[in-house]
Amino acid sequence: MAASMARTCSRLFRFQSCVRRKLSPRYLAFNENFHSSPALHSGLLLSLNKRGVLKESFPEDAAHDQLARVLESGGQTVYCGFDPTADSLHVGNLLAIIGLLHFRSAGHHVLAVIGGATAQIGDPSGKTSERERISADTLEGNTHSIRESIQRIFTNHELNFHDSSAKKKMGTVTVLNNMSWYKDWNVVGFLSEAGRHFRMGTMLSRHSVQSRLKSEDGMSLTEFTYQVFQAYDFYHLNQIYGCKIQLGGSDQLGNLMSGHEYIRKVCGEEVFGLTLPLVTSLVGDKLGKTAGNAVWLNRERTTPFELYQYFLRQPDNIVERYLKLFTFLPLGEVQGLIEQQRLDPGKRLAHKRLAAEVTKLVHGKEGLESAKRCTNALYNSSVQALEQMSEEELQELFHQAPFHELLLEPGSTVMEVCRRVQAVPDGPKGYRMVTEGAVWINHTRSDKPEQVLIPKVHVLSNGLSLLRVGKKNFYIIKWLGL
Repeated sequence: MAASMARTCSRLFRFQSCVRRKLSPRYLAFNENFHSSPALHSGLLLSLNKRGVLKESFPEDAAHDQLARVLESGGQTVYCGFDPTADSLHVGNLLAIIGLLHFRSAGHHVLAVIGGATAQIGDPSGKTSERERISADTLEGNTHSIRESIQRIFTNHELNFHDSSAKKKMGTVTVLNNMSWYKDWNVVGFLSEAGRHFRMGTMLSRHSVQSRLKSEDGMSLTEFTYQVFQAYDFYHLNQIYGCKIQLGGSDQLGNLMSGHEYIRKVCGEEVFGLTLPLVTSLVGDKLGKTAGNAVWLNRERTTPFELYQYFLRQPDNIVERYLKLFTFLPLGEVQGLIEQQRLDPGKRLAHKRLAAEVTKLVHGKEGLESAKRCTNALYNSSVQALEQMSEEELQELFHQAPFHELLLEPGSTVMEVCRRVQAVPDGPKGYRMVTEGAVWINHTRSDKPEQVLIPKVHVLSNGLSLLRVGKKNFYIIKWLGL
């Protein structure tokens, strides 16, 4: 659906005619079911503010009152952009997706725009140096991966968090690539039509520009124009989809302001920008790939178990805020969880619920079950959990552990297995390591070198064995010939 919608946007609209131009038939079809719907949205901004999801709005003067009236008038279209500068989004991006999900649940259309074009420019916001240029092949792969990730999260939300029996109808979600509306432009044409509406003084005053100009490396012309492209994205989406609201992190306020000012100049239309709080580390650093502390949303980068553990290990003083930001639990239920945890902190009920809700949103129910199996297998020494795990899960959990496929021969002993996977040295030293209790198989100490492997003890029913030597040296064995 997103691809077919993007193909129709092959040429940009001329600015001179946009004020009096009627909205396109595509826009009318896109919104016909929602502009006639009842006003169901008056409490959305209040709810988001109570949860701490919203930080700032633009324009500042009575923006909430104006926006509330717009939302009450019927279903609106909201967008947020994601530049594919890596092959996965991260937890720092998750709050933006959650913001879109709140709007969608309230009956509004949402547009997730992948910046196939803007990723080649590079957003200077919050950066101390210019990004390295991304190759076309890498950009294509990143775009495909991020599209799948966004679609997966929206699907998980609809399946696991939306009440299908509710009277309120969910809005639509469309994933676009802004390359589709830049690919037919040339530099002269774009600057001639778009560039004349931007003023150097205003552009230079942006915080993202000022901070970079004062840095040792300065700022390139390419990065300087980023705000022009993001502003034009907002304009284009406003013209094609009737989009009036843009979401972004608080470091995007300058770019949101540029889009608002641009649309006002060209079309005279009122649009709105909403910023979300940045997710930071314990020391206050922004979470993300540039900071080097990213927790990723793709399983290949960060497994469901690792994502689950990340939220499970959050400090006590932040868990209430994260429950409000990253989950869809009613605020009353959040307060109940916090009170239960205060009365019995050892159970960590709030932390476990936070970790479960986020993991289910990002990876679905199966991802959550996988995370729980891995947790039980690693921290609770559960043999049952090991038996329920697939070889992929074991490799994810012990991703640095060597993986071996061995033929299970009759009479194979503990000592033979250890030597076949080179877990212990040859000779008396390896034999002594076994007898002294350094070897564990499936969480059971195996201190008899000549012990023959026993099914369901040393070889699990799923055909796997987890061998550990010492405290940290793991080996995964997949048995063949069973």
